[in-house]
Amino acid sequence: MSTPTQTPPQTDWLARFRPWTHGVLVANLVVQIGIIVTGGAVRLTGSGLGCSTWPECEPGQFTAAFHPETSYHQYIEFGNRTITGVLGVLAIAVVLLVCTDRSRSRAYRLLGLVPLVGVVAQALLGGILVLLHLHPGLVSLHFVISACLVAVSALLLHRSGEGDAPPRRVVEPALHTLGTWLVVLMVPVVVLGVIVTGAGPHSGDDEIAYRIGVDPALMTKLHAAFVWIFLAVLAVTLVVAFRTNAPQAVTKALWIVVVITLGQGLIGYVQYFTGLPALLVGLHMLGAALLVAGVVKVPLTMRVREAL
Repeated sequence: MSTPTQTPPQTDWLARFRPWTHGVLVANLVVQIGIIVTGGAVRLTGSGLGCSTWPECEPGQFTAAFHPETSYHQYIEFGNRTITGVLGVLAIAVVLLVCTDRSRSRAYRLLGLVPLVGVVAQALLGGILVLLHLHPGLVSLHFVISACLVAVSALLLHRSGEGDAPPRRVVEPALHTLGTWLVVLMVPVVVLGVIVTGAGPHSGDDEIAYRIGVDPALMTKLHAAFVWIFLAVLAVTLVVAFRTNAPQAVTKALWIVVVITLGQGLIGYVQYFTGLPALLVGLHMLGAALLVAGVVKVPLTMRVREAL
């Protein structure tokens, strides 16, 4: 008489949800970019103190309510906080789907913790900002952290579609070096852009013309100089990619960055010569987030990782 085969115990209770990983990571990246846009709306409308306290919007009141003294500002600020809550839910989903996936490498699983840590840090920083009445350095740090979270989220999304074997370069060394330099140059481009905004009329405070005590014109010129250096390296990278017959994924990623960079340049010069209209400044912030995600993608397309 044969003994019935026993089914091994189910050890991965999240296995049925693993196919959702890609979609969750896409949503996480989209909302990480979106929070920059809503945060920009808070800053551009001077709504940073629309809610007077944190984590409640008003003492004894969690949600926003109309007050003639503050007009629409509390709704904009509360809306941004709500998006932060959505991002927190997505970050928890990322932890559950990525960090518990024992079929993947430890490095990949640890990367899944970053969005949640970042959301918590941003929420705490937002509370400190309210309590310190929008300290200029912390306002700028808010955007820098968000940009870093966009970069990590783009990396995490790409890594989810790779294996965990050591990376193997699929382009010429010179092209890979240029791709890395694009990432390096992106840092001063974005940081100087943040300083320019913080030094100008859209620093987040309607009562103070500037929040960071530097010369806005000088910072703008320095920001533009790095943008031109970035654009020159980008052009050289694209030429080298064509001359060395780089994979299509590489040239596609480069062309996406070209489009974003040219769009950013056009918006930047138009807003500079038209008195910095708030709408264009907001679009420029969106473009900065897209640029971060696009540039991070470039060197990642220049290598492959096989499954272990």
